[in-house]
Amino acid sequence: MDSKKLLCFSLLCFSLLPELYGVVWVSAGGVGHRHRHRVRRSGQRLGGGELSDSNPRKLFVFGDSYVDTGNNRKPAAKSWQYPYGITFPGKPTGRFSDGRVLTDYLAKYLRVKSPIAYKWRKVGLGQLKYGMNFAYGGTGVFNTFIMSPNMSTQIDFLQQLIHESTYTAQDLHYSVALISLAGNDYGVYQATDGSAQGWQPFITKVVNQLEVNLRRIHGLGVPKIVVTSLEPLGCLPSSTVASSFQQCNATENLLVNFHNLLLQQSVAKLNSEVKDASASTFILLDLYSSFMAALNNKGDPLGNVKFENPLKPCCVGISSEYACGNVGANGEKKYTICENPGAAFFWDEVHPSQNGWFAVYSALQANLKQL
Repeated sequence: MDSKKLLCFSLLCFSLLPELYGVVWVSAGGVGHRHRHRVRRSGQRLGGGELSDSNPRKLFVFGDSYVDTGNNRKPAAKSWQYPYGITFPGKPTGRFSDGRVLTDYLAKYLRVKSPIAYKWRKVGLGQLKYGMNFAYGGTGVFNTFIMSPNMSTQIDFLQQLIHESTYTAQDLHYSVALISLAGNDYGVYQATDGSAQGWQPFITKVVNQLEVNLRRIHGLGVPKIVVTSLEPLGCLPSSTVASSFQQCNATENLLVNFHNLLLQQSVAKLNSEVKDASASTFILLDLYSSFMAALNNKGDPLGNVKFENPLKPCCVGISSEYACGNVGANGEKKYTICENPGAAFFWDEVHPSQNGWFAVYSALQANLKQL
């Protein structure tokens, strides 16, 4: 791949840092899912043990804005400002979408409530039994421009809660971890004058650190660890705006594929190290293929969802100076919202809508069966 193509990818990566605090950076990755999910009956075996209504399977979440459900600072973070949350529950909840995000759908699959955000743990003690969400929008495996905990620090938070006996070994035995890495590290690399020739070595460094994090979470006692592959960055509206939202940038997706290949190899290596090889401990959630399945749907139903123009976001700034949720000095809106958010796959420049995430979740069903 020549340096010009690599530079093209790097320009996309700069757009990945989220517009959290009024800075025009946008990133990949709203309160808990109010849907009431059936919990398996007491005594029903799940994952080799018994669970009850009072002690359901737990979900621990790490990563960025694709899975964050309210950890970023309120009200400064864009995820806490209107029109985020407009579809569900009708107001901002800290999710980077018009409604539910990937965390909510995985919790639904596990038949538990969406875990409480770490920030709100002291006011939601009754929700701790479902696990906890440590993800912060705008973060990565390394530090980013967002002053929020990176993934290593997020894991520190869980380790501290274990030390404090908030969660026991028994709790961890019946748990699943969800880890999202949607590209913020690459945005920082570009913004700090990373060379075009250095992209592949840096991607290798990112995936190596992610592997360290996965191994560490497993070492804390979590038996099932789900990690997302990198979504097709070249298909995000921040990139496809150059073609009036008509086509993905294939060059950018080539480096995404390199990231995903390395991650696939890391997951295979980690599984080979696990003593019990009867089932996968580390599961790769293929966001790349599931995004592409939804984006290439061409109007046919996927998970009972149809998208009019899948590459075009619903909520956009009125000009390139603004983004979804921006307001002027007098409070005037500097963005527009599409007439029907449910018909849009993307909510803003990089985040799927609630229906977009549902389409991704529907495409992941076979993948999720490994749980």
